[in-house]
Amino acid sequence: MDEKPVLVSAHGVSHAGNDIENIAYISLSYQNSFIAHFHVNWLSPVKVRKTMIAGSEKMLVGKNCKISSHTFICEGVTIRDNVFIGHNVTFINDKYPKAANPDGNLQTEADWSVTPTLVEEGASIGSSVTILCGITIGMGATVGAGSVVTKDIPPREVWTGNPARFMQNAER
Repeated sequence: MDEKPVLVSAHGVSHAGNDIENIAYISLSYQNSFIAHFHVNWLSPVKVRKTMIAGSEKMLVGKNCKISSHTFICEGVTIRDNVFIGHNVTFINDKYPKAANPDGNLQTEADWSVTPTLVEEGASIGSSVTILCGITIGMGATVGAGSVVTKDIPPREVWTGNPARFMQNAER
């Protein structure tokens, strides 16, 4: 991104119990409503705890979402409000990934297209879930940890497994 932020804010918090600030919360705001939040912990072996970027047309994250560490949210993914995403969740945006074209040249952005994925409001996605592209996870649906989602999940259903399959209606 070539644009510079119009506003930068940061503050530190002590979570170690010794009044030493060990986490910085940093926010960058841009003129085009693009926002980036970084949570950095310099006492932990993993220096960046959480990164959330929202406001782009390429990837959107709604309000009041909990996105856990090591989660990969790529271009083409829309996550609506109040969604929980566990650790190590991976979204895929390319239906037929290839490194090279038939002529042997490396693919560029012009050689592929994004297939969008939608996570509806209030959905919960367990840790280590892989979500293939072109999927809609319905409002209030739950995806069990370790599942591989290969097709749409209707609202208020619980799906688990590889491939993910219907287990029961969600209780909430």
